[in-house]
Amino acid sequence: MLLLSREDIKKVFTIKDAIEADKKAFQYVVEGKCEIPLRTNIQAPKYDGCFLFMPAYLEEMDTASLKIINIFPHNIDNGIPSSPAQVLLIDGKTGLVTAVLDGTYVTQLRTGAASGAAFDVLAKKDCRIGALIGTGGQAPTQLEAMLAARKLEEVRVYDMNPERTKAFAEQMQEELRAYGTRIVAAASSDEAIDDADLIITVTPSSKPVFDGTKVKQGATISCVGAYQHHMQEMDPAILPRASKIYFDSRDAVLSESGDILIPLEQGIITEDDFTGDLGDVLLGKVVGRENDNEIIVFETVGVAAQDLVAAKEIYDKAVEAGVGIQWG
Repeated sequence: MLLLSREDIKKVFTIKDAIEADKKAFQYVVEGKCEIPLRTNIQAPKYDGCFLFMPAYLEEMDTASLKIINIFPHNIDNGIPSSPAQVLLIDGKTGLVTAVLDGTYVTQLRTGAASGAAFDVLAKKDCRIGALIGTGGQAPTQLEAMLAARKLEEVRVYDMNPERTKAFAEQMQEELRAYGTRIVAAASSDEAIDDADLIITVTPSSKPVFDGTKVKQGATISCVGAYQHHMQEMDPAILPRASKIYFDSRDAVLSESGDILIPLEQGIITEDDFTGDLGDVLLGKVVGRENDNEIIVFETVGVAAQDLVAAKEIYDKAVEAGVGIQWG
């Protein structure tokens, strides 16, 4: 069994690799090729946390996986990841566990890559300004995926904690300097989204974190954080303004995400307003962006197929490069 740390993964797998892996995963999902039972969710209310177990099996790749990811949002206040995780990669022919991967980093990669894939497929070609709301553990790869998808002049970052926002922007400016994009701390979410072509929200908020009436025409918005019914990062005011609404997985979103479930319950939108899954766009079954004035919304809660495809590709690259620790 191969043990793969964050540093091992970084040696062999980039955010662009993750974006392409997510595209494959989203296509497998809409084609019905991947067995992905809904995640098991065990609440830990004492700590505002939860334990999530996400299995998947893809016969076409002779591979199964199980991700154990535990969401504890207060961890960020103690400088530790808010979503610690491990991914077990399993040989589909023998049932043997072939690898254990740093699931926190796999999750960061594949979750960031979902936004990157959405922007690559759905955003207008000429984008200059980006906005990122949230600076937690998922934020760095969200930011890098945005930069990998479109060449931007500037990204404004906003978080409720000004000191954390400033520190994050400075750190990302240094780490992502190769992209040549200015990364600046914004004083408010209004300032962050002003004239922004690409917007990502990645917070555990239960109330909207931006003003949907202030989003410019032509913007593409990826909402990432609302993985439970009570969570709602997205201002529902954006939904009637949106020309198209896409999901990573309609079934998963409609079973979990308050961003969509709450507006549905309030009658702000109906299911007739949904355009389709990103995998359908990639397969040419559903139309994508049709002009530069459309506001497009992408809601992602994550599906286990993303972990499976990413983990398998990481494993294959690691074996080829001789990276990782053999155990047992």
